[in-house]
Amino acid sequence: MNAPILVVGASGNLGGAAARSLLASGQEVRVSGTNPARLSEEFPGAETVRLDLHDPATFAPALAGAKGLFLIRPPRIARVGPTLNALVTSAARSGVAHIVFASVTGADTNRIVPHHRVETHLRGAGVPWTILRPGFFAQNLADAYREDIRDHDRIVLPAGHGRAAFVDTRDVGDVAATVFAGPEKHNGRGYTLTGPEALDFDTVAALLTEALGRRIRYQPAGVTGYLRHLRRAGVGWPRALVQTILHTGLRDGQGEGVDPALPGLLGRPATTLAQYVHDHRRLWTR
Repeated sequence: MNAPILVVGASGNLGGAAARSLLASGQEVRVSGTNPARLSEEFPGAETVRLDLHDPATFAPALAGAKGLFLIRPPRIARVGPTLNALVTSAARSGVAHIVFASVTGADTNRIVPHHRVETHLRGAGVPWTILRPGFFAQNLADAYREDIRDHDRIVLPAGHGRAAFVDTRDVGDVAATVFAGPEKHNGRGYTLTGPEALDFDTVAALLTEALGRRIRYQPAGVTGYLRHLRRAGVGWPRALVQTILHTGLRDGQGEGVDPALPGLLGRPATTLAQYVHDHRRLWTR
């Protein structure tokens, strides 16, 4: 059996997509999380292991014998020093040959987002690395925005008339599999990953309206109003602040750039948001 690639956060959207893409490409995969039994059911072709980013005692056993690490920052983790950065240090000590970190667009220069601190630590950790910087995920529609769409027929965001080049996590997972298949070609590289077109949220609402057969509207919000909206929905302060910062950045055009890296890496076009909505329309059915 070849050495596996350890996937962090396999129970989530991005980690799960990476694990599925790696398995589909024929690579050995070790999925990790706090519930290995559940992961065994979800990924029958993968090895499973317990990894708790808040428990450093789980790091070395999870990394033992792994040749690669696919790393993400779970939204609920704000303090990356004792969690993600500590795992990177442990991976270097364990002899992991390559780390792929799924960061966010602009994190190399934006010191506010937690991903910036992970990128900085990773570059000095002494292990080969590749950084993926996806833009706004199409899967936000099925995660952060899902209840508003499903239950209230609306998208509430402080994005103004800004646009986003939504990227599908399935595509990001395929990029991760491509990098791990030939890591020497991607060592020390950072890739901005976007979808094929930038859309404003009125257009996003129209795509949902067409797919679901009922009217979905975009409801612009101010910063304070959006924070109140998230808090009423039970979102904790650290995650609420990060979400607000990322969405208000759209007003200044931070998410509208379309980058050619993803189709260049995959040799095919990026998935459109319309295709994503079509594939997952049952998620917003009441």
